[in-house]
This record gives sequence, C-alpha cells and structure tokens, in this order.
Amino acid sequence: MIPVSSLSARLLLSVSLLLVFFFGVTIVVLNSAFSEAGEQAQEDILDGQLMALIAAAEPNERGELEMPADLSEPRFSNLGSGLFGALTDESEFPVWTSRSSLGIDVPYGSRPAAGTRIFSRVELEDGTPLMALSLHVQWELATGNLKPYTFSVAQSLDSFNAQLAAFRRQIFTWFAAVALIMLFSISIVMRGLLKPLRKIESEISDVESGRRQSLSEDFPDELSGVARNMNLLIGSERGRSDRYRYTLDNLAHSLKTPLAAIRAVLSEQPSNEGTEKIETQIERMNDIVRYQLSKPAAEQRKTFGVVAVAIDKELKKLVDGLSKVYTDKNPTIEVDVSDGILFRGETGDFLELAGNLLDNACKSCKSTVKLSIRPLAGQAAEFGGMRLVVEDDGPGIPENARETLLQRGMRLDESAPGQGIGLAVVADIAASYSGNVKISESSLGGAKIAVSVNPS
Repeated sequence: MIPVSSLSARLLLSVSLLLVFFFGVTIVVLNSAFSEAGEQAQEDILDGQLMALIAAAEPNERGELEMPADLSEPRFSNLGSGLFGALTDESEFPVWTSRSSLGIDVPYGSRPAAGTRIFSRVELEDGTPLMALSLHVQWELATGNLKPYTFSVAQSLDSFNAQLAAFRRQIFTWFAAVALIMLFSISIVMRGLLKPLRKIESEISDVESGRRQSLSEDFPDELSGVARNMNLLIGSERGRSDRYRYTLDNLAHSLKTPLAAIRAVLSEQPSNEGTEKIETQIERMNDIVRYQLSKPAAEQRKTFGVVAVAIDKELKKLVDGLSKVYTDKNPTIEVDVSDGILFRGETGDFLELAGNLLDNACKSCKSTVKLSIRPLAGQAAEFGGMRLVVEDDGPGIPENARETLLQRGMRLDESAPGQGIGLAVVADIAASYSGNVKISESSLGGAKIAVSVNPS
C-alpha cells in the first residue's frame, strides 16, 4: 500500500475505499434486483401472449385446431416485430406459425410434458437473444377425444438488454456523482475538524522559532491534555536550561577573581621559566572556562524559543575581528553564503563554529581563507540545516591526523598558542545539532573542514 503521511489524506483515502466497497455492493444488488424484476416482467408478458393464443385457437370442421388469420396482437403479423408464435401437434409438425417468423427458424426450446410450461432462453441464427415459453395441452375435441398440442411464443430480448444497459449506465453515473459529492462534503467537514491539529502544529513551530512562549489553551478536549503537557514540558526545559546557565555563570564569576589575582601577583614577579609555566596554566584555565561556558549554548537549542540567527551580520563581525587580529599576515577571507540562509540555534553556537574554524584557517593559511555556507541537500534555506565549509591554502592536515584533531587537547602544531580544544568544541556543537565534522584536502592546497548541522 502506498504510504500516506497526511492524516486528512489517510481519512479521505479510507472513506473513498469504504464508499467504493459499499456503493459497489449496492450497485451489484440493484442490478441483480432490476435484472430479476425485468426477467419476471418478460415472463409475465410471454405468459399473457400465450394465453391470448390459446384463447384465439378454435377447432375447424375436421376437428383440428387452427388459428384465425388476424390476431388481437398485431406484432404476430409484422415482420421484424420480435414477437413470434407457433402451434404444433403431437408429431411436432407446425399447425400454425406467426407471420412475424416468416423466413426465420425460431427455436422454442424443448417440448414440455403434458400440462406443463417451460421458459427458456434461446438464440436466432444471427445471435439475437430470445425468451421462449412453451405449453403442452390436451385439447378436447367435439368428439370427446383428447389431442395433444403445444403452444409456443418467443420474444426478442434486445429491447430488454438495452434497457438493462441503460439502467446500469445510469446507476453508475448517479453513484459516481453521489460519491464525489460525499467526498467533497467530507473533505470540507474534515478540514474544519482537523483545524485544531493544524493550529497546535503552527503554535509548536512558533514556540520553536521563539515567536511565542507557550501553547494556547483553547483546544478541544481531545487536544487540551496534549497542549497542557506540552506547556509543562516547555516550562520544565526552560527552567532546567536557566539553572544550568546560571550555575555556569556563577562558576565563571567565581573563577574570574582568583585568576585575576593570580595574574596580578604573577606580573609583579620577575619573568622566568616558572612564571611562564604558570602563565601557560592560567591560559589553559581560561580556555577551559570558555569551553564550559559554550556548552549551555549548545544545550540551549534543545529547549524551546530559539530565534533564527542572521548569518551575514554575524559573519561580518567575525571577519572584521580576525582581520584586525592577523594584521601581520593580512589574509584574504572570501565569504560565499546562500541567500536567505538562517541558523536555527543560539548565536553563540554559530559564532563558536565559524569563529573556531576561521581562526584555525587564518593561523594555518599563507594568504587565502575561503568560507562557504549552503543549505543541506533537500532543505530550504530558512529551515536552518546547513553545510559550513572552511578552506585555506596552508600546509593542510595529514590524513592520519584528521580524526585525532577532533579530540580534546590534540593539536597539530605544539609550538602554536592555544590548548587544542577548538575543533573539539566544533565537533561537540555540531553533534548537538545532529551534525558532523569532516576534514579533507582543499582545492586551495590546504585543509578543508566541512561542518553539517541540522537543527530541525
């Protein structure tokens, strides 16, 4: 069976199948009833014609039955009328045949037993269907003797079959029209009945995009519990995220003063190998704090009310800042972003992703860094799924070191400043958005790092 994702489409399909089934059964029953009633009517007509022949039969002076030249039913006398009659004796010799059967060999079926009648369906040589009726009687002559005779009539079924075909066409037409009207009416009714479902879907999308804080409460009883539980979940998630963020903020503030004091004391001491090591550890602590503070941003996107990030504006700030940091190298940073693309997540997450990758590229490049952002395949730009690619013309990353660099604390160049958590942060944030990080060789000659994220 073809899968159908829409609930309204499933309902319409189910109703359509039920209508086809029940209307099909009804059509079969009506056609059968009409056919049986029509056949019974044909039999009654033939029976009446047969009785008229018997009433018109009279014995002649020889004591044998004969039929008058003109009968009350004129169709017996007209060629092509479709009504035929015959009278035969005990030897089945035709005593009389109607003028309508002139030149036609009409089969009346088998001869019935004495006192019985037989209805049968027969055909002319040209295939014309007939319904025939034969009655075998013992006729009492004037002498008192009984003589057997068989009265037979037959009538063409062309007219009856034409009426039956017209009835079938009419019944199919009417039932098809009724089915279409019913389906149209049901679709209108379902549109109204499913309106609350479309409303709750729209409100959930608004909550996810930050346009509203919770679901409304004016839903039918069947959906009010869903809306209430969803609002409880939204409140719970927001509270959990806020507590997490506040805890980390408090931690950052608690570490800020001791670190500042240590730096102040250290600056008063003469520079030597020991102070340099202490300075290195203080820098490492700052990196750890910054990394931990980036986690709430990654976790925040799992809650509700995230506003889409305008990428162009944030990238301009990043590029301007990096140009000032690397004035000695003065790299050319090429930015190519698809029109209208948005990042549905925290601004801090996007800055962490793009900032880490661009910073690493600027450190490694000779003169050129290239950044391109495209929507994920099969997604519209506004849905938030994207593929962010940063390339440089530096020395590149050996294939055997690419997976290692995504681990915390691992660095390719130990002489460069930093603690080797930049790509680990990128990988963690990408994973939190159902994405991944891939390292390969760039067409510029250096490294190519591609990050895919799918917030939806």
